[in-house]
Amino acid sequence: MLSAWAGALVPVFSDTDVSGTRHLVRPSGTGYVLAANHASFFDPVLLIGTLHRLGLRPVVLATAGLWRVPLLGPALTREGYVPVHRGSRRAPEALRAAADALAAGRGVLVYPEGCLPRHRAAHDRPPGRLKSGVVRLALSTGAPVLPIGHAGARRVSSGSLAKQLAGWATAPVRRPRVHVHIGPALRLDTSDHPLDDLETALAQAWSTAAGALAGGAEDDGEPEGRAGPADHGRSDGDGGLEGG
Repeated sequence: MLSAWAGALVPVFSDTDVSGTRHLVRPSGTGYVLAANHASFFDPVLLIGTLHRLGLRPVVLATAGLWRVPLLGPALTREGYVPVHRGSRRAPEALRAAADALAAGRGVLVYPEGCLPRHRAAHDRPPGRLKSGVVRLALSTGAPVLPIGHAGARRVSSGSLAKQLAGWATAPVRRPRVHVHIGPALRLDTSDHPLDDLETALAQAWSTAAGALAGGAEDDGEPEGRAGPADHGRSDGDGGLEGG
């Protein structure tokens, strides 16, 4: 239900284009990790909604604090989202749940930066240093990792609390442009420097998205397209929200 709502909200709050969708093709029953950059509070709506509109409903790792929000917590549980208890003895539980989902052939969406950037300006910046959790997950399961870079989400929500509320309130009128780019899959279990390789791939995916937003050419030669139902992706049937 949450993923469907997010899919409906994406075109309301933004004018979102997607490229690199051919990289979503996976053999049936194959689990995979989707690793996205984290730029704003609009990210969960943007990524979950865009993937839903492409026919994908991955399990998502989300900060455990969201489960304390009235009404939202039960909804996250119903969607199959996995809470991440950072800095506690329960932290490994999230990776075990994600590994189970991958073993079942599911997709898993994570934000490997683990937190939002500190700057308040509306402009985008390249992804920061990544946490090692997504690498440990990929190495332990052998699942491929697809980097997802997006640019423009901070035009919807960024800055002080007042500016963020104003951004959300005016976004349906402004409909700021956002671009999402899906990069080719990585096999980190065959890499000598898996964290460095993932950081490079995610930075390249973000750069492609930022370039498309600025009117540049696509790296992979694919035309831009609106997020919508497509026959190139495999539906997973469930939903999920953040990782670390």
